[in-house]
Amino acid sequence: MKLLEKIQLGNLELKNKMAMSAMTRSRADHNGIVGDLTVQYYTQRVSAGMIFTEAIRISEAATGSPLTPGIYTSEQIEAWKKVTKSVHDHGGLIIAQLWHTGRAGHSIDRDGKLPLSPSPLPIQGMQHFTSEGLKDYETPREITITEIRQTIEDYGQAAKNAIEAGFDGVELHAANGYLPSQFLAESANQRTDEYGGSIPNKARFVLEVMQQLISAVGGDKVGIKISPFHPYGNMVLDDPAGTYIYLIEALNKLNFAYVELMKRSPYFPSPSHYPADDEIELFGNMIQQTVIANAGYDKASAEAELKKGIAGLISFGTLFLANPDLPERFEKDSALNEPDRATMFGGGKQGYIDYPTLKMPIIRDIV
Repeated sequence: MKLLEKIQLGNLELKNKMAMSAMTRSRADHNGIVGDLTVQYYTQRVSAGMIFTEAIRISEAATGSPLTPGIYTSEQIEAWKKVTKSVHDHGGLIIAQLWHTGRAGHSIDRDGKLPLSPSPLPIQGMQHFTSEGLKDYETPREITITEIRQTIEDYGQAAKNAIEAGFDGVELHAANGYLPSQFLAESANQRTDEYGGSIPNKARFVLEVMQQLISAVGGDKVGIKISPFHPYGNMVLDDPAGTYIYLIEALNKLNFAYVELMKRSPYFPSPSHYPADDEIELFGNMIQQTVIANAGYDKASAEAELKKGIAGLISFGTLFLANPDLPERFEKDSALNEPDRATMFGGGKQGYIDYPTLKMPIIRDIV
């Protein structure tokens, strides 16, 4: 089975081609500090060839949702050290996904400050989960050039903090309608300066952040996640294919490890003018770095994707959430646990560290 074969990724040797994708779980405290439950959660899933953490805020200004972790204070870094040490002690690899939510936030959880965005355009057709329940999105404040430059520096510092915390690398979260993808989409970016207007200008922010990350920690420890045709977060591009072809060609000129390429979700249909092409087939062959295919794969479709020869790895989300021993279950063709969707965001042990494995009991009390 190709999924269970080893692969070299940058400076890392992975024991299989199954990555655990980033999934927000909202189990940090109000200061963005993860606890012992998070140590157990990630350690239980070291069967993955590589683990991507939930998205981690790069700064206080990057805050979007409550109870999400950060990596910009000494307390946050020390807490993540417990996670990475335990994962490594149990034979795993773990990557920090770096996050700025941009306009996907609310002043309720930002000390009364409006979220930032390339342009003052609110997310339409959705509501935001806040500490006071679901709220309509606010009109964000347009981020200034000075703030853009500070944000790029914040990404670089967060990457250094991640390596200090023991992570094996970092991934720029440039998917799912957060700040980097907001710069690419006309539905969020109507700027007329060097960060708006033309496709090269709209791609500038993503490329400058990637250059900053590579400079901060080395390209062999850096990757990026993109979602070209996924409209979540009211991401609507006039020319999605042209925009991402340009971005990919520009990324090809940089020295880094991988691109995690997310396919659109059937739950969020793309606008009618979007191409119907499969994203992996359309963009994957253009990418010079290792491609990690993401979103909606099961054992059969993941194996078939690897056999095409475009993607080197597959990342799985809810399957790893509910099945800490997913590679073993695939190998033995065992039944899979169903995810408890009611406990995905927030809460305690239930739906977090209590999913059974084939070898009972599951890893517990490892801290």
